[in-house]
Amino acid sequence: MKILFFGDVIGKIGRQALTKILPELKAEYQPDLIMANAENAAHGIGITQKTLEDLKKAGVDFFTSGNHIFAKAEAEGLLTASDSVIVRPANYPPGVAGAEYKIVEIGSRSIAIINLVGRVFMRENFDCPFRKLDELLEKINTKNLAGIIVDLHAEATSEKKAFGWYANGRVTAVVGTHTHVPTADAAILPQGTAYVTDLGMVGAIDSVIGDKKEPILKSFLTQGAAILEIPEEGEVEVDGVLIEFDPKTQKATSIIRVDRKVMV
Repeated sequence: MKILFFGDVIGKIGRQALTKILPELKAEYQPDLIMANAENAAHGIGITQKTLEDLKKAGVDFFTSGNHIFAKAEAEGLLTASDSVIVRPANYPPGVAGAEYKIVEIGSRSIAIINLVGRVFMRENFDCPFRKLDELLEKINTKNLAGIIVDLHAEATSEKKAFGWYANGRVTAVVGTHTHVPTADAAILPQGTAYVTDLGMVGAIDSVIGDKKEPILKSFLTQGAAILEIPEEGEVEVDGVLIEFDPKTQKATSIIRVDRKVMV
């Protein structure tokens, strides 16, 4: 089985880039499932019904998120809908809206999708993602699954690396998101878990991790607050990976970077 997984989709320009490039990538890689992190889909922060529909029409099947998932008022309804195709980080405190994990059907097979958020350098006070993974793997009937995919939305590369080793052999893949910078360390860990520290982003190249440069530069120079703006046109980097795994063993057999550039 093959999963094509994209990093944080940033604003309208990111949504348009996926719409433009996905037919080509689907023909080339023939994935069984297409995923993306959507927490920045609505003008750089949060999700809305429209932005989610745009990405679904583009060809994305399922979405993970992160610490900005509740930035828009529509998020709670999108997370709790009976046909929801987005999952929130499982290590939010108890009582938060949305599922801690999702079981996604792909033909006659099922995979579990888990989203977690890191704690190092993050402003929010999240529960431990390591212990939460243990809890979820005890709760989920993993024997009936073809694979288990984890998106760790975290700032620190050290935390992501440590988590990859912690999950090694217990899940099919661990992909990092959040920094919007693709890493070159995609690999199969010794016990069959595919790993990459960060998928990168689907966002404007002429930017600072997806945002217009000028407000960000002013903020660094003056220490004032930056009003974030998203470029509306230009060249977009489309960053992601293709993960291939054996549904009989839940072990990954390959992970390769899939990085493209698209004019919007």
